This record gives sequence, structure tokens and C-alpha cells, in this order.
Amino acid sequence: MTRFVDQWANRDILTLQPYQAGKPIEELQRELGISDVIKLASNENPRGPGPAVHAAIARAATALSRYPDGSGYRLKRVLAQHLGVRAEQISLGNGSNDVLELIARVALSPGCEGIVSAHAFVVYPLAVIAHGGTLVTVPARDWTHDLDAMADAVTKATRIVFVANPNNPTGTWVARRQLTAFLDRIPEHVVTVLDEAYFEYLQHPDYPNGIELLDRYPNLVVTRTFSKIYGLAGMRVGYCVSHPDIADLLNRVRQPFNVSSLALECAEAAVGDVEFVRRSREINDEGMQQLRRGLDQLGVPYIPSGGNFLCIDLRKPAAPVYDALLRLGVIVRPIAGYGMPNHLRVTVGLHEENARFLDALARVV
Repeated sequence: MTRFVDQWANRDILTLQPYQAGKPIEELQRELGISDVIKLASNENPRGPGPAVHAAIARAATALSRYPDGSGYRLKRVLAQHLGVRAEQISLGNGSNDVLELIARVALSPGCEGIVSAHAFVVYPLAVIAHGGTLVTVPARDWTHDLDAMADAVTKATRIVFVANPNNPTGTWVARRQLTAFLDRIPEHVVTVLDEAYFEYLQHPDYPNGIELLDRYPNLVVTRTFSKIYGLAGMRVGYCVSHPDIADLLNRVRQPFNVSSLALECAEAAVGDVEFVRRSREINDEGMQQLRRGLDQLGVPYIPSGGNFLCIDLRKPAAPVYDALLRLGVIVRPIAGYGMPNHLRVTVGLHEENARFLDALARVV
């Protein structure tokens, strides 16, 4: 670090490490000269976007010289009808990461605390520290959020608590009764951010729909994304639903035109493609069973997951296995940065991709 940067930069920022995304296919092709590569690293929908989105791209392409609708008027109203909420409760972002940053920006200032769980999405601590908050990390229990301990950690200085349900990268989730018991303990001066990026994948009678809890808990904010089941990771569009007063504050600090016109058009089309979502969930369920059977046969344990990925436990440092899989053209995700150096996260792919991963893993473990 140069003296100039060391003297000029926010001291808290100097402690952060850049977010490490899954290795792109093109990067592996350049590095190793491998042409046949599959990527199961970033929890993307392996199908790509649906036909309604392709049609929307063609429509939107004629207006790309114009700025987008900064208010997201049409998408908000489509979402409001789909979710059963009011449009003024919805805030849009350049991916749900953008929304998480906006919430942290509104809630935090120096001296305020943000609470996260161990093994939770790395963007939460990044957002807390980057916006001047004091990070409080609560140990997990059985790889999931220990909600009792997180509630115990709340102080007068706490302003925000992040809960991912299901959690990334572990895939664990909390039931409705656990969640409401936790929310009952959170005081009014604290906002709970319930990250439901993988909401559409989990169909279980005990899995809570956070949006249905908003009337009961006005200090709850629910975030979701179009990057996962809708197949729009490259478009970068997400949203949150909250009390209108919170949404108003988020709208004051967001960047103008933070969601592109192409993303707005595609997200609007994706919301209405119910059959695409249903079939994507079905393919994920089939692929999840395929991976679990294969891992059971290999004797490789894993954490049961409610998302579109599995976290596997190699019971030894995972980095050499990750590197060996790369040389076989299979990209998965090392998660040592999440405090899990013996684990790898693998996205559920299409049938042939899952089979190739299992074959490669059998060759290297």
C-alpha cells in the first residue's frame, strides 16, 4: 500500500478484501487452454433466461440510447401485483447486492453495530464495514444462523441484523416459528434484513415467506433477486420489500438509474413467466437428488441445502481438490473465505453437468 493511499483512504476500507466471484469460464480457458469447461460455482440457473426474457431483450434494444425509468415504475407495479404488496414498498437495485448496500448506508454510521452470522454471505460484513459500522459476528450453530445468540448480541448500538434464508454458502434455513420468535426479540431501533435470494427454490411447509411478515414487523426488510431462478444474473437486478417509510429512505440514497432499461424490461417479463420458474425449480430438485446420490456413493458428506447448490465437506483442505477439478474443466467454489477451508460449494447444474462433476470428483478425491 502506497503512503498516499494509506494516508488518504478510510481506515476501515483498508481492512477489507475484494469480493471473490466464481472463476469465469473464459478465465479458465485462457489459463489452462481447456475448451470444454462447465461452471458450477456461482449458483446461476443453468438453463439461462426464459423465452419471455429473450423477447424482452429484442423490445428493449431499440431504446438503449435513452436513460431508463429511474423509478422503475412498471417493474414495481408488476412485482407489487405478483407479491401482494404496494408498489411504494418496493426498492430496486443493481442486483440484490446493491439493495443490501443501500440498506447499510441508510442504517449505519460510526459507532453503530451490524450483526451477521458466521458462514453467511460475505457481502454483509463488507457492507457493514464499508459504511462505518462496527461488525459483530455471531458463531453459527450446525452451519446455520444461531438466531437466539444473534438476538442476545443486540445492543443499543445495533442498527442492522442480516439473516439469509436459505443461507449462502451453507444452504441451511430457519423455519417460520424460529424466525418469528427471533423477530419478536428485535427492538424497534434495529432493522432485520431477511435475504431470500433463493426463496423460489425452497418448497417446504415450514419455510417462511418473509413478505407475509412485513405487516407484523415494520422493521423487517426482505431482499430478493432475479439472478437465481429467473436466470438474469448478468442483468443485475434485485429488489427489497419493506415498510414504505424505509423504502423512501432507500430511494433517497440510491444512485440515479441504478437499474438499466434492459434489466427492467427483462425482469418485468421474467416475473410473468410462471412456467419457466416452475420448470427451473423442478430441474433443480432433480439435480439436487442426482448430486446427493452421487456424493453418498462417493462417501463425501454435504450440508443439506434449501437452495440451488450443495456445500460438500472434503474433511481436509479443499484447495487441492478445487485445483484438480479446474484441470478437468470443472469450476466449483472454494469457500475458505467463509471460514470453511475443508468445503467446496457446487451449484446444481443440468443433468449432464452434474454427472460430469461427480465423475471428476471421483477422480480427484
